Amino acid sequence: MGVKQKTKTLSRTNNDLANTIIQLEVLNDKDKLDDNFIPFGKNISNHGYSDGIIPVRPDIFQLNIGKLCNQTCAHCHVDAGPDKKVENMDRSTLEKCLAIITKYSIPTVDITGGAPEMNPHFRWFVEECTAAGAKVIDRCNLTILEAHDKYRDLPEFFAKHKVEIVSSLPYFTASRTDSQRGDGVFEASIAALKALNRVGYGMEGSDLQLNLVFNPSGAFLPGDQAELETEFKRQLKRRYDIEFNKLFAITNLPVSRFLDYLISTDNYTHYMSELIGAFNPATIDGLMCRNTISVSWDGHIYDCDFNQMLDLKVASTSNHLDNFDLDTFINRKVVINQHCYGCTAGAGSSCGGEVS
Repeated sequence: MGVKQKTKTLSRTNNDLANTIIQLEVLNDKDKLDDNFIPFGKNISNHGYSDGIIPVRPDIFQLNIGKLCNQTCAHCHVDAGPDKKVENMDRSTLEKCLAIITKYSIPTVDITGGAPEMNPHFRWFVEECTAAGAKVIDRCNLTILEAHDKYRDLPEFFAKHKVEIVSSLPYFTASRTDSQRGDGVFEASIAALKALNRVGYGMEGSDLQLNLVFNPSGAFLPGDQAELETEFKRQLKRRYDIEFNKLFAITNLPVSRFLDYLISTDNYTHYMSELIGAFNPATIDGLMCRNTISVSWDGHIYDCDFNQMLDLKVASTSNHLDNFDLDTFINRKVVINQHCYGCTAGAGSSCGGEVS
């Protein structure tokens, strides 16, 4: 089942925004914002968070196992794609991840990418994590399950190890999905969802969790998560007889390829103003940066996946797997910047959807 990509990675096209320093310069350039701009740090301080965002004991270990992907989606904050063959976590780094997960009994392991399944050590790592008693989440783009024969047995593998699947599906129609992710993506995604349903994922009475992720296709915030979930369930069941458990509505953050999209379409100022105008301090306590360890493919540690993509490492000496210490890691402040408005707009946004 063929998927044709319309987009190329920023690094492959030598785009200036492939450099995280350039991205941060854009995010902090007041001339690109309207007169009502308030720096994120000042804004949260005005709302009772003068000490910044304070972490709690992490219960999620999230690792970006690599940027290699069979897709190059227009909104991707990772700048993942088929050309990202170097940025792939090796076995020794995964063994260090496993040692930390086991030592500190971290209950949830969240594997993302790229297409995580393309890492040659993916299955071994899932098996080891589940054997250690951790719940494993796989952030799957769906089309990988249809991309090659070597991936077609993944639904059975996932089911065997009770892996929770979190799958990206921009919309329940081909036109909107393919415009964001590439021609043929919707058809392949539907086929993959049916394959997951066949082994019990998302079905009533099953303990196999299948959750979908909705990202807006343009420069606007997602709608109400509950309403979107109801409509997705109704449409996917009626049109394709597909079932799933939950839908997560996630705000697109002005990072990497989505930042490039905002600038190239002259939507950057408008979108940042919309995020700032929708700032909701009630979301702060539920932000994923407070209870997550985020690890890059090369073993560096971050507060969250978005900070990782901007290369904003944790403000701690415990900033790499080689020198990780839980007490030191917890005793820090979360590193913030203007992109944090994306996670605190409206009902908030995290890897699990709304936070308030």
